[in-house]
Amino acid sequence: MSVILEKPLTSALVLFSGGQDSATCLAWALERFDRVETVGFDYGQRHLVEMEARQAVRAGMGAALPQYADRLGDDHVVDLTGYGRIAESALTADRKIEMDARGLPTTFVPGRNLIFLVAAAALADRRGLEVLVGGMCETDYSGYPDCRHETMEAMARALSLGLDKPVVIDTPLMWLTKGQTWALAERIGGEALVELIIEDSHTCYQGDRTHRHAWGYGCGECPACELRAAGYEDWVASQGVET
Repeated sequence: MSVILEKPLTSALVLFSGGQDSATCLAWALERFDRVETVGFDYGQRHLVEMEARQAVRAGMGAALPQYADRLGDDHVVDLTGYGRIAESALTADRKIEMDARGLPTTFVPGRNLIFLVAAAALADRRGLEVLVGGMCETDYSGYPDCRHETMEAMARALSLGLDKPVVIDTPLMWLTKGQTWALAERIGGEALVELIIEDSHTCYQGDRTHRHAWGYGCGECPACELRAAGYEDWVASQGVET
């Protein structure tokens, strides 16, 4: 986000779910900032594998990016289970994944990123962290309105007003396709980072960690798996390599 500041920004708080996008964003932040912390959210998601993936990816990040290992600081988990019960969706309850009357997938958790950003901004304020980094994207995505660039601009302004200081929200994946996200991970960390994302990050809405694909673990059928798989195939094709 474009905010005029008087000094270079040196610290960041990454909204970190343990998925492909947030893992790539964590690597992106480690490359740019001297001090990086992470925050995850327990909002009552059905599959605890997501919370387990967070720790696995964080633990492997130092080996994948040894040149930045000393920049990775504390991890925080915010309990939002009460919110998850209010904002019920196919990610928090046993519901079929389909399109609803508004044309949104039932995996949409109303206002999730808005709640996450408010909590993250409060934490960053207390921790002295200058930038919020999130994996929101409106290129290859599920159509969630709280992932849009316009939403992020509005949230940055609202948080800046509410905290009476500039709040910067960086969304490095906003205009990237999923194939370009794979390419970004490779540029930052090479094969080691790509392998970490394949083996340890989790995206699947069904919480499937039994089926191993070239792009990682998942059911291979839910929208999240389809996006991840298609992006991986696009990235491999761009390199002229056969899967």
